[in-house]
Amino acid sequence: MTGFRLNQSGLGAGLCALLAMGQAHAADALHGKSLYLNGPPSGGAACARCHTASPAANVSKILNAADNPAAISAAIAANKGGMGNIYAGKFTAVDLADLAAFIGNPGVVAAPAASLNPASLAFSGTALGQASSALSATLANTGSGTLNIDTIGVTGAAAADFSIAGGTCAPGGALAAGADCTVLVSFKPSVAGVRNASLAVAHNGTGGSSSVALSGTGNASPQATIGVSAASLNFGALVTNVASAPQSVTVSNSGQTALTFSAITLTGANSAIFTLGGDCAISKPLASGATCALTVRAQPTATGAFAASLNLASNAANGNVTIGLAGSGASAAAAASATPSVLAFGSQAIGAAGATQTIALTNTGNVAVTFASLAVNGSAAISLAPGNHCGAALAPGASCGVPLLFTPTAEGAVTATLVASFNGGSVQVGVSGAGTSAAVAKPTLSDAGPIGFGQIQVGKSAAPHTTVLSNPGTAALKIATLVADGTNGADFVLGGSCAVNGSVSPAASCTIETSFKPGAPGARSATLLLLTDGGTQFSLPLTGTGTAIAAAPALTLAPQSFDFGASAASKRFTLSNAGSAAINLSAANFSGPFARVLGASGCPALPFALQPGASCDMVIGYTPAAAGASNGSVVLQADGGGSWTIALAGQAAATAANAPPAQNQGGGGCSSVRDGSDPMLALLALMAAAVLFWRRRNPAQP
Repeated sequence: MTGFRLNQSGLGAGLCALLAMGQAHAADALHGKSLYLNGPPSGGAACARCHTASPAANVSKILNAADNPAAISAAIAANKGGMGNIYAGKFTAVDLADLAAFIGNPGVVAAPAASLNPASLAFSGTALGQASSALSATLANTGSGTLNIDTIGVTGAAAADFSIAGGTCAPGGALAAGADCTVLVSFKPSVAGVRNASLAVAHNGTGGSSSVALSGTGNASPQATIGVSAASLNFGALVTNVASAPQSVTVSNSGQTALTFSAITLTGANSAIFTLGGDCAISKPLASGATCALTVRAQPTATGAFAASLNLASNAANGNVTIGLAGSGASAAAAASATPSVLAFGSQAIGAAGATQTIALTNTGNVAVTFASLAVNGSAAISLAPGNHCGAALAPGASCGVPLLFTPTAEGAVTATLVASFNGGSVQVGVSGAGTSAAVAKPTLSDAGPIGFGQIQVGKSAAPHTTVLSNPGTAALKIATLVADGTNGADFVLGGSCAVNGSVSPAASCTIETSFKPGAPGARSATLLLLTDGGTQFSLPLTGTGTAIAAAPALTLAPQSFDFGASAASKRFTLSNAGSAAINLSAANFSGPFARVLGASGCPALPFALQPGASCDMVIGYTPAAAGASNGSVVLQADGGGSWTIALAGQAAATAANAPPAQNQGGGGCSSVRDGSDPMLALLALMAAAVLFWRRRNPAQP
């Protein structure tokens, strides 16, 4: 690889192929290093032969190609320094990207990198001595070297209440680059109240260890635990003075007794915009394990942003829930989108039964969309499948499917365009395929539409959904790409017998197992993307909703107990909110000879809200009414039923019976004489007389 004095205006065929795929390749500098030192996989000279063992030497200005695959592609195309003779057709687009990445980072070495998710696992309220169902955390090796697992354990103040319950990770095990494993954790509280610990995994990755915060609530008696499917609802841009479609929040009770609502309210400056519905009600207790639904509609009266809060007050051990509501008023606008944006049938046998794939059209605007026409322009080999498709009006957010049929009649590539015209414009999707008389694979999927997993608690996994990839064709197929793509792709886990670079023989099949493990509450979505070596591309939408267990109030007390002894001095107790939501303290109930010292600088008068991360001092005094030991407490109560106790004690001293009045013994209290005859008085009188006599004899002396 020589002569990097080149014109970089042109792109080689390999780079164009990469762009045509419509995918951004995450360049692998380690793979590029192997190509640089060893040459193309198909054989040929190594780049190191002309540019020395390291690109850092910049021999023949090779650093011009640092992170720039276009430069390498153009040099090969222009045969700079004979590169075309050596490398033409031997590097794929991915190879070029990896090679450029190594030239830009010649010091790269294989190294593991650990990722442990989710960041926290919150267990629902659990009765003392009972074990909860297990929650799962996933350890992934996102680096390029082997990740060695040293130890897996639980640490922290309440570590004894949490335990490792299984999983596929094991101490002493190893994860190859790109692999992952799971750790299951269960909760068995021994003490009532909020319990916190951490799952800790020690490894040889960066930092040496990874952790997940663990929390749960121990219930001394059966209690309700509230969970919600979303922490917020966003209605997007709505047409003013037009009611939105309802959005729903599922409320669940994972506790051991019925959940009773004391209030379901809307608050905030724009609360009048929203209307509540659904079957959750104050008069309807929610049994253990049951769910109910709240629906919310929004109808803005003016343009601009609006917001409010939906508040659920109940007897849940983990407190009240607040769900944020937001959106904006806007002018009417019709809009639509298509998934996938490009459709590829790949190679299909001439004369065989036609292949069918479906394009989903979605209303992305804020008014109903009606598709006036659906047409396929271009090759007659690509057409609309028989039937009436997308004939009904689509509400905002709704989708419909348009199946396309590919029946090639001649050899060669064909292209067409689906044009879907609606009341706000049109959506166009490029479609491609190729006819062949040679033996050809015919990939088909058992699913044609979205795969939905419903509602799953954050940290838990849904039962896997199985999709079958079959090949009724006459040649084997190879899986080139199989990923869960999209913003929430990490929330969907792929398994099964189908795998990248795996082959499916004629008349054979493999399975794709898709599961949903939400990392956050709310609606989650991705796309199952499968691409074969023949160019066929499948896109299946994946959907699910993460359900969160509302976080328990995290109030810490310092100290948690105090013995005043015989002292009547007051004591300051620090209240700190270590959680992520405000704690509304409503009352402080005292027992024994203890009381709050009012007027002292410290916490405000009750009730008051202690914000996340804030703290204040509550001053408590000891005022015994009688001698002897005293015991008592102060119980702090919060909205939603949370409570915290400070244990108090004291020891009042006894007063001696018939004690004589105090005497001014010794004149200044300095004498030990107690009978009133103090010889110091006479001595002091003599000393005073001597001083007067001396001053009279020496008047000049000061």
